[in-house]
Amino acid sequence: MGPWSRVRVAKCQLLVTSFFVLLLGLLVASMAVLTYLGAHFAIIGRVSPGGSPYKAVHRWAFFTGISLAGLLILGAVLSAAATVREAGGLMAGGFLCFALVFCVLVQVAFWRHHNPTQVEDAMLDTYDLVYDQAVKGSSGTRQQELIAIQDTFLCCGKGSPSSLQGSADADLCQGEGASVQDCLQGIKSFLRTHGHVASTLTSIGLASMVYAMLLSSFLWFAIRSGRSMDRKGTYVLSPH
Repeated sequence: MGPWSRVRVAKCQLLVTSFFVLLLGLLVASMAVLTYLGAHFAIIGRVSPGGSPYKAVHRWAFFTGISLAGLLILGAVLSAAATVREAGGLMAGGFLCFALVFCVLVQVAFWRHHNPTQVEDAMLDTYDLVYDQAVKGSSGTRQQELIAIQDTFLCCGKGSPSSLQGSADADLCQGEGASVQDCLQGIKSFLRTHGHVASTLTSIGLASMVYAMLLSSFLWFAIRSGRSMDRKGTYVLSPH
C-alpha cells in the first residue's frame, strides 16, 4: 500500500473514530447528568449533612464527567473538520483534546483502583446516620428521609426485613421494597452496577483515545508534508 493510500485509509478511519468519540462524549454526558440528578444519587445528596464527603465526591464526579464529555465532543468535531478540510491547526487541536481526555481517564482509573469503595462508604455512612436518627425518633424529618431512601432503593432497614417485624422501626419499612432486601445490600448492588458501567466507559475511552491520537498525529504529519487524499495540481486535457 502506497503513502497516498495509507493517508486515505487513515482519514476514513479517523472520520469513523470521530463519530464514535462523539457518541462516547454524549454517553459520558448522560452518565454525568444521571449521576448528579438521578433519583438514587439525588436522594442521598439531599439528606447528607453539610460538609459530608459524599457531597464533595458527588460534585467532583459530575464536573469531571461534564468536562470529559466536552473534551470528547470538541475533539471529535475538530478532528472530523480537520480531516475534511485538511487543516493542520484543527488536527493539532483535536489531538490535544484527545490527549487531555486520556490523561484525565488515567487519573480516574488510578483513583478507582486505589479508592474502590470511597463512594460506597460515603453513601452507606449517610444512610447509617439517617437510619439511626430515624429509628431513635429524634427527628420526624429524618423518618421521612429514611422512607424516601427506602422507596427509592426498594429496600428496608439494615438487616433482614423479616427481623424488623414487630420491632420499633417496623413502621419505617413501607412499600414493595420492604420484602426485597435490606438497604445496605440495595445501595451496594446499585453502586456495583453503576461502577461497572463507569469502568466500561473508562476502558473504552482509554482505548479510543490511544487510537484517535495515533491517527490524528499521523494525519497531522501527512498534512504538514503536503500529502492529500485528493489529487491537487494542474491538470492538462489532451486534445482529441
